[in-house]
Amino acid sequence: MTEIPRITEEGVAALLDRLPRSSFVEGAFLGGTPGLDVVDPATGRALTQVVDADAQSVGLRALDAAVAAQEAWAATLPRERADILRRAFELCHERADDLALTMTLEMGKPLAEAYGEVTYGAEFLRWFSEEAVRLPGRFRPAPAAPQAILTTTRPVGPVLAITPWNFPLSMGTRKIGPALAAGCTVVLKPAAKTPLTSLLLMQILADAGVPAGVVGCVVTSDSRTLSSTLMADDRLRKVSFTGSTGVGRTLLAQASEHVLRTSMELGGNAPFLVLPSADVPTALDAAMPAKFRNNGEACTAANRFYVHASVAEEFTRGLAERTQALVAGPGIEEGTTLGPLIDEAGLAKVEELVADAVERGARVLTGGKRLDREGFFYAPTVLADVPRDARVNREEIFGPVAPVIVMDDVEEMVAAANDTEFGLMSYVIGEDLGEITRVAGRIEAGMVAVNLGVASDPAAPFGGVKESGLGREGSHEGLAEYLETTYVRLPL
Repeated sequence: MTEIPRITEEGVAALLDRLPRSSFVEGAFLGGTPGLDVVDPATGRALTQVVDADAQSVGLRALDAAVAAQEAWAATLPRERADILRRAFELCHERADDLALTMTLEMGKPLAEAYGEVTYGAEFLRWFSEEAVRLPGRFRPAPAAPQAILTTTRPVGPVLAITPWNFPLSMGTRKIGPALAAGCTVVLKPAAKTPLTSLLLMQILADAGVPAGVVGCVVTSDSRTLSSTLMADDRLRKVSFTGSTGVGRTLLAQASEHVLRTSMELGGNAPFLVLPSADVPTALDAAMPAKFRNNGEACTAANRFYVHASVAEEFTRGLAERTQALVAGPGIEEGTTLGPLIDEAGLAKVEELVADAVERGARVLTGGKRLDREGFFYAPTVLADVPRDARVNREEIFGPVAPVIVMDDVEEMVAAANDTEFGLMSYVIGEDLGEITRVAGRIEAGMVAVNLGVASDPAAPFGGVKESGLGREGSHEGLAEYLETTYVRLPL
């Protein structure tokens, strides 16, 4: 386990002084006059400023570089691409202190969780370094002619990768890793709230040997102009986006103009089902990370707790007790287990959802209010007697609030779990294998975790169904998202 260093004001200042603070294009940071605040959500004050790039001109410059580098990068031997990705994986671990502290400062997650994200994010680079030398293809005789069927793959081409603020490192590596392994060049657009980690990743990739132009990073507050400009350019061949379903719909409409390949990892509304056969301590062990990891700001976070009446009293009491024990505070402080929300808007949304549930009859067992301190802190919260028509049942909370809904029938629990336009993550807790299998097989979601609170793994396909997205990231499926298949007919 990584030993968490003690953070000092001097250490923070030294890190901020050496961080790159401008877009990365053609293998170099562009420089310029910083003017875009990067806010520390633990204080509500600016940590530093970065250069707010002109979305159109810098975006096109990054795409020009990616297009110019595409042919040579695609022709690079898979083993060479693999070695570069492996070196980037190693550099992430060598620079884990800087990466973790940067994530905590700009996003707010506890430092221990930030180190966990370094491990998780770096693993995408290692996984896809191994996949780079296993590009798919096959040869077989045609069944009804003296001929053969040959299938080969080639890279899709230049990619626009748009990442969110909640996992600043791993969302980048989860897209860049397979793209580079497949032979694609990439223009990365990180969230304006958390650009610093992505800029550190650019330096790592350059130091690992990624050639100039193969990866670029455009830091801008004008996301709409950047995406519309690049997606209107017929040289771009793929868009990979992680974020809200609303923005995803807009991007899909824009992608239709040039029939761009798309990968969309969109919103979630994950149900957490505690079945009659559940072992309550196991359920609680799973519930805490499922709900409160990353301050509750994860698309995979448990959003709705459907608990069978036979175990509801014990589970709800235990969940409230464990939630009360969480320590909210700045992520850099020793002992913190829950950090701030990302900004005032996120905090206000959580307040609205809790107020709506209470107005409709829900009871606050613990928390239920913003904390009286600087920064964007909301008390870790458990709600009981939550009515089915409360907004927390329909909307993604993205905060540390666990609404508990008690039900008498497993069929009702499954129906409630599926009663949403989303279908990304779900959790099923139980000890009866037959019961678990029947329930898990009927949940409409791209991922199901059984008796676990975390299921993400670079070796597994991550993605959703319904309005939670298109395509998969990670595993072999993640590489295929960046490849085109060609069929060649050959005489024998």
